[in-house]
Amino acid sequence: MTYIGQIAIILVATLIASFISNRIGIPAVLGELIVGILIGPALLSWISPTNFIKQMAEIGVILLMFAAGCESDLDLLRKYFKPSMLAALCGMVLPIILIAPLGIYFGMVPLHAIFLGVVFAATSVSISVVVMKELNFTQNREASTILGAAVVDDILAVIVLSIMMSFAGQGQIDLVSLTKQLLIQVLYFIGLVIVVKWLTPIIFRVTTMLQVQYATVITALIIAFSLAYLAEVVGLSDVVGAFFAGVAVGQTEYRHKINLAIEGIGNSLFMPLFFVNIGLSMTFTNFLGQLGFIISLVIVAVLTKVVGCGGAVKLLGFDWPSSLIVGTGMVSRGEMALIVAQIGLTSHLMSATHYSAVIMAIIITTLLSPLLLKKAISQK
Repeated sequence: MTYIGQIAIILVATLIASFISNRIGIPAVLGELIVGILIGPALLSWISPTNFIKQMAEIGVILLMFAAGCESDLDLLRKYFKPSMLAALCGMVLPIILIAPLGIYFGMVPLHAIFLGVVFAATSVSISVVVMKELNFTQNREASTILGAAVVDDILAVIVLSIMMSFAGQGQIDLVSLTKQLLIQVLYFIGLVIVVKWLTPIIFRVTTMLQVQYATVITALIIAFSLAYLAEVVGLSDVVGAFFAGVAVGQTEYRHKINLAIEGIGNSLFMPLFFVNIGLSMTFTNFLGQLGFIISLVIVAVLTKVVGCGGAVKLLGFDWPSSLIVGTGMVSRGEMALIVAQIGLTSHLMSATHYSAVIMAIIITTLLSPLLLKKAISQK
């Protein structure tokens, strides 16, 4: 029953934080992130990061990206696939190129420094999605480009991480294993096309014939969790599967009814837990001793996404305000970077000496992201 008490504390804290955030004009998600820092190990230590909260948070991000996919315009996603691809590629390459030398400057061995670049190459747009929804800024080319780039970014991150893991374990790249993984992921995306275009409408026709209460919502959740699970199985992030599940459901006549139901339970319970859980990861261990490293990481992490992703779409004809929105929309590292950093620590691609500073930089970057995106959108 301790978990029940923890959820109650988190919900009370996020409710108050959302109220204060609205009053002072900052994104509510920023307030929820700060709540995690405030009540977590960093300050008050009321709540510790537990496996239970982590799993609940994972459901939250699945529901969040499902809702984002459900609201997405498939035609816009197709139309802006090219800028999405280029933004993701530049937003992946630039952090690796610029952050790796920074790591070496602060005492990292070359392999660890390159991996540090990989950590900050990963993007988590879950926070950007919430900000865009708060500002009713989802049905446009900037939002479509950000969402498309996030999917491509995730695939690229998995490929680069696989190469790094293989090299760390064997001293050379296992091309057979890597090729096999890529082929499995290609098959997964072929399966997604089938689900989006043909299978989902058939599934809904069958389940509605059962005449069960909330049958359409239950069916949508089955599709969301199944595709999210399969994405994890093939080595991708579950948010990829959840997003495309939302896209599939978004093509049906039940779109608005399902989205309303999913957003209700998601926004009131699971999504606050997700954002608070990110804040719970933060501690102030050896903060002053590595302050220069942390500040440098944050500055370069922000600039590489703003310049890399924003500059990429500017080359393809976006104006400066739109380019800035895309760039700031890709700044957040969130849970993706935290997961990659954890993998690096356990695989000896990152030393414990630098780990706490890296986590701190990820959290600070994630905190800055909604502020930067809101400012960019306000200038549009």
